[in-house]
Amino acid sequence: MAELQNLFSVRGKVACVTGASSGLGRQAATVLAQAGARVIGVARRSDALADWRANADGDTAAITFDVSDRDKLADLADELIKPFGAPDILVHAAGINTRQAADDVTPEGWDATLSLNLTAPFFLSQHLVPSMMDKGWGRIINFASLQTTRAFPGGIAYGASKAGIGQLTRAMAEAWSPFGITANAIGPGFFQTELTAAVFKDPTRAAGNAAQTCIGRNGELEDLDGPLLFLCSDASAYVTGQVLMVDGGFTAK
Repeated sequence: MAELQNLFSVRGKVACVTGASSGLGRQAATVLAQAGARVIGVARRSDALADWRANADGDTAAITFDVSDRDKLADLADELIKPFGAPDILVHAAGINTRQAADDVTPEGWDATLSLNLTAPFFLSQHLVPSMMDKGWGRIINFASLQTTRAFPGGIAYGASKAGIGQLTRAMAEAWSPFGITANAIGPGFFQTELTAAVFKDPTRAAGNAAQTCIGRNGELEDLDGPLLFLCSDASAYVTGQVLMVDGGFTAK
């Protein structure tokens, strides 16, 4: 029984979570800390990070940083090592959705979306993978989306970035899994966060989304806890390059 309990354990692991100040990133950072990991939360808003730390259980640290600044990701990688040592687990939850219709997409909006949603997960991982290789163990968790495989109105830039996450996850697995590093993605359905505020402001639209799931409701933040701990632990040692849809069966219908 003890072996089974340890199978899903992240106790003592060092985890970095980007986008930890709100939404799915904050939930991921919180549950990893509760489960015994030492968690470094990264986000742009220092006040929101401070609030997360004040309400999180366990060993935590925070770094205020914009991960879309590719040229400074090496500096971030150096800072991440200082609180608890080199990360074993890397969760890329930072994201943006400009919600621009195809005819209204601007170069600035496109670049901001791809930089944060797709470029940052690769280059930050690239900086941190060598220390995982040295240990022979690592977990990279990307955040995919319903739009990894579905086209939604006003989502052409966001959808392109999240489709890219699907392929990036597979390519990371091909490159790094021989060294003990698994790379997988979680694909959330509709969860009420800052990023989806526009959707949930319309009760009819929110109810319509819930009706499209097999389960019949939209997601609660706690619905992500089990899948996240699975992918961050030894329980998923033979799972890599996969997108696990946590969407109540939205993509099954």
